[in-house]
Amino acid sequence: MKNILLLSLLACSILAQAQKPETSISVHDPVIIKQDSVYYIFCTGMGISVWSSTNMKEWKKEKPVFEKAPQWAVDAVPGFKGHVWAPDISFHNGLFYLYYAVSAFGKNTSCIGLAINKTLDPRSPNYKWTDLGKVIQSVPNRDKWNAIDPNLIVEENKTAWLDFGSFWDGIKLVKLDSNLEKVAQPEEWHSLASRPRSSAADSAAGDGAIEAPFIFKKGKYFYLFVSFDYCCRGPKSTYKMMVGRCEKVTGPYLDKNNKDMALGGGTLLLQGDSNWYGVGHNAVATFDNKDYLIFHGYDAHDNGKPKLRIEELTWINDWPEVK
Repeated sequence: MKNILLLSLLACSILAQAQKPETSISVHDPVIIKQDSVYYIFCTGMGISVWSSTNMKEWKKEKPVFEKAPQWAVDAVPGFKGHVWAPDISFHNGLFYLYYAVSAFGKNTSCIGLAINKTLDPRSPNYKWTDLGKVIQSVPNRDKWNAIDPNLIVEENKTAWLDFGSFWDGIKLVKLDSNLEKVAQPEEWHSLASRPRSSAADSAAGDGAIEAPFIFKKGKYFYLFVSFDYCCRGPKSTYKMMVGRCEKVTGPYLDKNNKDMALGGGTLLLQGDSNWYGVGHNAVATFDNKDYLIFHGYDAHDNGKPKLRIEELTWINDWPEVK
């Protein structure tokens, strides 16, 4: 009996440790949303990684969005096995819209897909992700843009846009239909931001390192956040966040020096330091009348491991600064 009791106590201890929330979680490309009293992080990972928290400090790992890779994505991207990139979550029309990217690494063989759900609470009987398939696809030697890093922005007049892109010709914007599921007809496309690249080949990324767009409306301005330079290299990561603004969602987005981001402009918001090798791929969210910058950084004190960072934003002369 004593041995059984000890084993039971040990099992309970192990279970408690396994369920204990984490305060320093490893993530790439995080976005955040709140439903009721719970915050949810969606980020790059197998099937799209999900974390939940009641205080934005202690996080619990939830089941991924997809148990297995969507078949349409397997068919569209050779070698794709379910590692989904850079999701974007928002709530519209009574539903949660989750855009995500599937891609071959370093190539513009890429697609943006969409899944919807009535709730984010995995314990709810209404919890079920319905995948609606492909929204946009980029094809090597046909397109000089890359269909990754999606971000939905809906104007006050309900016009919906999807900004996305990386490297190649940079960041693009396309109008969506009223269901937020497909490109609107007739098609309307805009180029928002880019950097000079030495490679002119359509199939090569070149060195115009720009990605991870996120558009946030504050007052009369739309703000375009992007990441410059290189992620995913641990101690060699040089990621940093840049920003520009415009009174129209379609641009042109200008930096503090009035340089167009489509011509390589951008004002520095945050970069790496002695504690973080690089920081980037941000989202912005508002909770309780406070604006937050959500992003990942490469921890210089933990072998360059990517970790979640959440910082409050302040606004000086209508420009964002990390508080």
